[in-house]
Amino acid sequence: MTSEILKQPDRWQWTAARPQGRGSWLGYAALALVVGWVLHWSAAGAQMSWSELADGMPQIGDFLSRSVPPDWSMLPRLWAPALETIQIAIWGTLLSVILALPLSFVAAGNLHGWHWLRRITRQFLNVIRSINELILALVFVSAVGLGPFPGVLALALHGMGMLAKFFAEAIEEIDDGPLQALRSAGASQLQIIAFGVVPQVITAWIAVVLYRFEVNLRSATVLGMVGAGGLGFELVSSLKLFRYQETATCIIVITVMVIAADMASNWLRSRIQQGARH
Repeated sequence: MTSEILKQPDRWQWTAARPQGRGSWLGYAALALVVGWVLHWSAAGAQMSWSELADGMPQIGDFLSRSVPPDWSMLPRLWAPALETIQIAIWGTLLSVILALPLSFVAAGNLHGWHWLRRITRQFLNVIRSINELILALVFVSAVGLGPFPGVLALALHGMGMLAKFFAEAIEEIDDGPLQALRSAGASQLQIIAFGVVPQVITAWIAVVLYRFEVNLRSATVLGMVGAGGLGFELVSSLKLFRYQETATCIIVITVMVIAADMASNWLRSRIQQGARH
């Protein structure tokens, strides 16, 4: 019976090696048991309790009922923090791009033979990415004081680690033919980057930068909670004073800003992709 089953045409698309024989099936079953145990172990460590969530639903409902209707009278007061949030996101993104570009060329493995330097750069980027923006904002607030500038520095430093990784991976995926042709023609490393690398990766880079701006816009609203300016400061202040209707207004403004940024970046990405195809 087993041999007849194995001889039948496979109607399913396997994403891994197809089990062959009883031993393979037992191996997959053991793997499924291990995955199930890991999920159970992580759920216990995270103290997941659906009963506690169900018991807390009335409190959530009470919070929502106190937030309705939003206090639209405070909208004029939110214009300045909203613009400040956008400014933080713009400069945080711009500085992260400026810092990430040179590091991405060093971190890419197909541009030079200094593998030790590439490994050091990669580990440095891993360390930068592992530090949350809130922690970086707290550090910069203690260094330069309250205001939007610590938020800019926090987003720039964390974004540098993220963008440099994406930029380097895009460089490593390009066609090596133009690079070899430029090297054979005696081009310098700077000419190879300018005429062989950048034309192949610029579309992907712009898409990543636009996405990073969306992320920074959302993050900038949170950084205000630690004194880094923007809408987050107004949001936390209203929560601390139990002015939930003002909190709802802040959340609505933040949501509208993120949706608008997403629509604008999607439009820009589509135009860039159309231009790249032509």
